[in-house]
Amino acid sequence: MTEKIKKPYYITTAIAYTSGKPHIGNTYEAVLADAIARYKREQGYDVFFQTGTDEHGQKIELKAQDAGVTPKEFVDGVSTQIRGIWDMMNTSYDKFIRTTDDYHEAQVQKIFKKLYDQGDIYKGYYEGLYCTPCEAFFTESQLVDGKCPDCGREVQPAREEAYFFKMSKYAQRLIDHINQHPEFIQPVSRKNEMMNNFLLPGLQDLCVSRTSFTWGVPVSFDPKHVTYVWLDALTNYITGIGYQCDGESSGQFHKLWPADLHLIGKDIIRFHTIYWPIFLMALDLPLPKQVFGHPWLLQGDGKMSKSKGNVLYADTLVDFFGVDAVRYFVLHEMPFDNDGIISWELMVERLNSDLANILGNLVNRTISMTNKYFGGEVKATGAREEVDEDLKATVLEAVKKVDAKMNQLRVADAITETFGIFRRCNKYIDETMPWSLAKDEAKQDRLAEVLYNLVEAITIGASLLVSFMPDTSGKILAQLNAEKRGLDQMETFGLYPSGGKVTDKPEILFARMDVKEVMEKVETMQAETAKESETEAAKENVSETVIDLEAKPEITYEDFAKLQFQVGEIISCEAVKKSKKLLCSQVKVGSQIRQIVSGIKAHYTPEEMVGKKVMVVTNLKPATLAGILSEGMILCAEDAEGNLAIMKPEKDMPAGAEIC
Repeated sequence: MTEKIKKPYYITTAIAYTSGKPHIGNTYEAVLADAIARYKREQGYDVFFQTGTDEHGQKIELKAQDAGVTPKEFVDGVSTQIRGIWDMMNTSYDKFIRTTDDYHEAQVQKIFKKLYDQGDIYKGYYEGLYCTPCEAFFTESQLVDGKCPDCGREVQPAREEAYFFKMSKYAQRLIDHINQHPEFIQPVSRKNEMMNNFLLPGLQDLCVSRTSFTWGVPVSFDPKHVTYVWLDALTNYITGIGYQCDGESSGQFHKLWPADLHLIGKDIIRFHTIYWPIFLMALDLPLPKQVFGHPWLLQGDGKMSKSKGNVLYADTLVDFFGVDAVRYFVLHEMPFDNDGIISWELMVERLNSDLANILGNLVNRTISMTNKYFGGEVKATGAREEVDEDLKATVLEAVKKVDAKMNQLRVADAITETFGIFRRCNKYIDETMPWSLAKDEAKQDRLAEVLYNLVEAITIGASLLVSFMPDTSGKILAQLNAEKRGLDQMETFGLYPSGGKVTDKPEILFARMDVKEVMEKVETMQAETAKESETEAAKENVSETVIDLEAKPEITYEDFAKLQFQVGEIISCEAVKKSKKLLCSQVKVGSQIRQIVSGIKAHYTPEEMVGKKVMVVTNLKPATLAGILSEGMILCAEDAEGNLAIMKPEKDMPAGAEIC
């Protein structure tokens, strides 16, 4: 058993990105960190739990433009929403930092300048493949199937002036640190991934500024640049506790740093175990003691999608099941190293089996029997039997196992061990059969001892639950009229005061739910959500793409029928010399090759045109353009800004196919 240690414990989550409302997978991390923080407090640590929001970057600038508000107005709203969800889930954070906080932005500027002055940052140009959602550049070799290796989305070529950090300068030092501190990156699979895929092959210098957008912390000595999101966001772990780059850091910083645990999602492990440690080395600061990259919580019936209406949000789940049921589910269903699965059906199953039956029914039966047989009084009589010793041994061993699992950050296993106490209590009831003992006057002392053992075991189990399901823990202890036990008090079985009284009105902790009724409600809700999403998308399309043209005189079908439209395949194309607008294409239409001159040079290169299937007017009277004969017209669409797009058949059609 871990002894109480009066020393600080600093735990952080990754700060949530304010691009939108977090789904249940994002919320899981805050709940997981809260469970660890609460348990560390039970162990006697002076815990400081920091979370917050990451509020800069190109993606947010674009989101704000779409919403018709300033970036600051946009992030104010989303940050408030995120904090509200963390509060709803009963997370006991001590600090909620925002990267738009003035003190944070000031320190980011000073950190950037310090690293530049000491030669770790230099100016250059970046040319690569950029993923806007991840705000990250990649080389061709880093892509997976030609797409972003982190999120799987499309990347775009980009080139811009930027400042770079000399990562290779510190790479070997970081490799040595990881080898000397095997506990630094957890689980081990994450450590192996970082070493083999990134560190050992050699690090490229890291882009740490951007000029293509403005929503960020300006570089103080070159304000057309803004600090790249990772140098800005990662430093929250030190600015939030009083780090001062050019002066005396606060007493809190000296007390708490280095952090004991950075809790993050596995998708951002690279930034926290390579970039962040190297930044800290450059600042001459110690590295965090441990970075844990937890797995993902995945939707059981496929990827979450707004268009399907199946994105799961914490507040929706809480409306159905309650806060502690949702906390139990996300903590219990997430393995240490592998992704977990969430679905409505599985949540109902867990609610009914684990929470309503194993836990809720146990508490209700124990209190009801105590009231029925002894007027609510709990008495230790000493009328023990061998089965009692097995119950006690199971409970005390579970306490030790929970402690061991929590020290390893195996939270799901710790909850399973806790519920092992409640399972054993239910079995104990079946073994001792209190209702049968109650029929024999000579066995009243034995009956009292059985109920005392149940109350004592449940008290210990409920005390362990406080880290995972704090409200439920409090409700159980209140109904038993018991004080929450400290971990050291759980080493002894039998501390419940003999003569104490349980409540005379036991509360139903968790009501069973009918899975069919729940799924009917869910399907209705998802259909409504999907319909709203479609409506919003339609409105956006109307506002963005509709163009009204002045109407031309009406024509008859006979007029229209005079025009011949066919599919053409461009087999070669070249720019028309001495013309800024024209391209000359050789277009295959059926068995013929037609030469067509088009004013599209500003929008397409000759190389882009070759191989395209296009829509062609083939019976247009030939004309001479810039001294070159044109034998038809390639059809294009034009928007309000004059941008052109060649009209192409939706499906692959043979050259010469009639368009009708």
